[in-house]
Amino acid sequence: MLFLLGYAIVIGSIIFGYLGSHGVLIALWQPYEFIIILGSGAGAHIAGNPWPVHKAIFKLMPQVIMGAKANKAMHMDSLRLIYDILNKSRKEGMMSIEGDVENPQSSGIFSKYPAIQANAALADFVADCFRLIAAGNMQAHELDSLMDMEIDSRLHELKMPGHAMQTVADAMPGFGIVAAVLGIVITMGAIDGPMEELGRHIAAALVGTFSGVLFGYGFFAPIASRMEHIANEEIKLYESAKATIVASVNGLPPQLAVEFGRKVLFAHDRPSFAELENVVRSR
Repeated sequence: MLFLLGYAIVIGSIIFGYLGSHGVLIALWQPYEFIIILGSGAGAHIAGNPWPVHKAIFKLMPQVIMGAKANKAMHMDSLRLIYDILNKSRKEGMMSIEGDVENPQSSGIFSKYPAIQANAALADFVADCFRLIAAGNMQAHELDSLMDMEIDSRLHELKMPGHAMQTVADAMPGFGIVAAVLGIVITMGAIDGPMEELGRHIAAALVGTFSGVLFGYGFFAPIASRMEHIANEEIKLYESAKATIVASVNGLPPQLAVEFGRKVLFAHDRPSFAELENVVRSR
């Protein structure tokens, strides 16, 4: 909810400061200026980005408002899932996990962790890695390199919505200038009119500049920043999984392998050593 609080502070500060300086609030209501700025920005955004980016932005908005899904609990679930797979393969052999990694959505192990199972891209990433291990023809350094390539590709994909939104934020002041220039054109057309009318036209033009800057830096830039944070936090799920799996392939037991995955995580999302140890020992 910090997102909504931040917006409330932005809007409240502007309105309070404006009214405190004896401004007239209704003068800021210029709907046609808003149509020019926001409509142009939306059109440019649609023209400049493919459909998957638009779809990803809509899917990300609940996380932008409510917070990222990749939190401490989800990281714990990811490590527990990989531990369970490693433990099962250690006790029953690699062929015992074949059914789980072939179809994660119907796997008994994956179904214990619905948050991971719901993240199809992450579930497939984990399953694909174990599928390669089960094949038995890949060295640890080869698996490490392959996982790095997939993580880099996934990070680029995750950052595309934030990049697109930042482009909109950067364009807003420019579209504000467009609205202001059009307002000045209208003012010039009414130059022989009464001063009150000229004043209204000039005020509308200035509101265009003000709105473009406000929309850009006060609204769209924070959304882009939140999307960037969400991407960085989600990619940690992949990096943690990679560190755990590679440690296991290098010969470490599951209890130690998950510690490698834990160390990769950001401090605010990282479970403590005792928390993780208690979870894996209880299984």
